[in-house]
Amino acid sequence: MAIFNSINQLVTKAQNEQKSIADIMIEQEVEVSGYTALDVMNDMLANLNIMENAASEGIGGVVSTTGLTGMDALKMQKYIESGKGLSGDLNLYAIAYAVSTNEVNAAMGQICATPTAGSAGVVPGVLFAMKQRNPDLTREEMVKFLFTAGAFGLVVANNASISGAAGGCQAEVGSASAMAAAALVEMNGGTPEMCAHAFAIALKNMLGLVCDPVAGLVEVPCVKRNAAGASNALTAADMALAGIESRIPADEVVEAMYKIGLTMPSSLRETGRGGLAATPTGERLKQELFGS
Repeated sequence: MAIFNSINQLVTKAQNEQKSIADIMIEQEVEVSGYTALDVMNDMLANLNIMENAASEGIGGVVSTTGLTGMDALKMQKYIESGKGLSGDLNLYAIAYAVSTNEVNAAMGQICATPTAGSAGVVPGVLFAMKQRNPDLTREEMVKFLFTAGAFGLVVANNASISGAAGGCQAEVGSASAMAAAALVEMNGGTPEMCAHAFAIALKNMLGLVCDPVAGLVEVPCVKRNAAGASNALTAADMALAGIESRIPADEVVEAMYKIGLTMPSSLRETGRGGLAATPTGERLKQELFGS
């Protein structure tokens, strides 16, 4: 049985019991799975290791089978090293690791769906950027970041959608960005309420984002949208930590996202028939890959 069904319930429970959202989520997993807290932590540690390997592999340079995507994480890494970056190393590393992870996904490598394969770069992108800034982060702190993100993702999955086919990319990269923002706030000492505001701000920024994969493949524009999702998460987290609040409660933002997804035409929900997929270049790439 779920011990929380909404973000409001999650935040209230954490506040009343004076626990972190990560700890509430660990309790949830213990309740549902019947495993011990140590088992649950070790399972998430295994996920963290997979994420770390993917982020590292992509930075080294990978190319997808189709050739549509690849090597951009390596370019970003070299750009960071040049010292010419405009938006700060934390943001640039978040972009690099997000792109890296999603390039590995496009190249059929092993990743963790967070919450989906198409949005798998956002959460680890933000997490490993923080690790880059603070090498002293422990494995336990990094695992708890993932549990916090998972708690918010669980609410979205249960009350709306995390599927591009059902709700557009707002449900995938949008949800991932909001999850990462909330987890980042908790990692940096924010309250559960601040986490909810960060989540709401991040998701609001991505409402209406369509899912329009060129040639029906999770490559273009998915990889670069993961970079945008990671940057958006950092922005939302900073706003929440500064004390800025979302006027619309997080649960209502989730509901709005769900309703927007229901009104999206099917051409903009992962069918590869609208948006960027329907541009002249998108159609040409599809024909080159699959013929007419």
